[in-house]
Amino acid sequence: MGTLFSIGEVLIDFIPMQKGQALKDVVSFERAPGGAPANVAAAVAKLGGTSVMLTKLGADAFGDFLIEKLDEAGVETAHIIRTNEANTALAFVSLREDGERDFSFYRKPCADLLMTADEVDESLFASGDILHFCSVDLVESPMKQAHVKAIESAAKNGSFISFDPNVRLPLWESPEACRETILSFIPTANLVKISDEELEFITGISDEQAAIDSLFTGRVQAVVYTRGADGATLFVNGIAIQADGFSVEVQDTTGAGDAFIGGFLFKALEAGITPANSRNVLEKNGEDILRFANASGAVTTTGKGAISSLPSLEQIHQMIKG
Repeated sequence: MGTLFSIGEVLIDFIPMQKGQALKDVVSFERAPGGAPANVAAAVAKLGGTSVMLTKLGADAFGDFLIEKLDEAGVETAHIIRTNEANTALAFVSLREDGERDFSFYRKPCADLLMTADEVDESLFASGDILHFCSVDLVESPMKQAHVKAIESAAKNGSFISFDPNVRLPLWESPEACRETILSFIPTANLVKISDEELEFITGISDEQAAIDSLFTGRVQAVVYTRGADGATLFVNGIAIQADGFSVEVQDTTGAGDAFIGGFLFKALEAGITPANSRNVLEKNGEDILRFANASGAVTTTGKGAISSLPSLEQIHQMIKG
């Protein structure tokens, strides 16, 4: 079974102790490790896979805390670089009564954006591995160029490349800058995961099927379209494979999408996915992979925080069995 390499931000989510209040009215928070790429790496590790985090953290107490939590989750942290040039990133999260979130980010500057292309070891990646990335760390920065180096190195070495845009508009100078950057990176991936809330914004196309079809550009071989509790659809080889979601009592949606794609990529690694065989692997196993991923996302919403709520294999299997 190959290794998942996840590149991008690792940060502290400060989660309110009270639901249903605006961020300015929250009195107390609890800290939780977060950052979408880190959540995905932790999801794969907690399911029994091998995952490696590629990022840079501040030489501060929050960086120490994040490495400790990633180690506890089973993520390999030996390739995480520490710096005194900037602090570890923070995000304050306000939870509405329905579990949805508002964010306030403290990232100007932050350590992860300072990772450079020279700090990416291109010999890390091999056939049978997966490189996963998101869009938050694709803002103009040294880290954007580190992504370019990692993606091209992984592609050259035969690794499968996964991209979840995971749009966070408050972190961008403008919505158009975010959209243009995401569109420029989509063709570098073999798999694109996109939500119903992101599809029209990213593609600029209102017709759902036409928008999904437009994502098949460059190296893209498959698209996963998620609709929260309503499940997900995998588009591959000209067919659509669908799996319904699971009904649960939602506490916090933080990290649910990351748990979904983490579960998806764990099963893809288990199936030995490569760019050469991915269409056949995903067509053959797509329904099972989607149900597993849906269950992984659903279980995560029943707890607070992202990494702390990620499920075990046993929890996923229990969810699927009902």
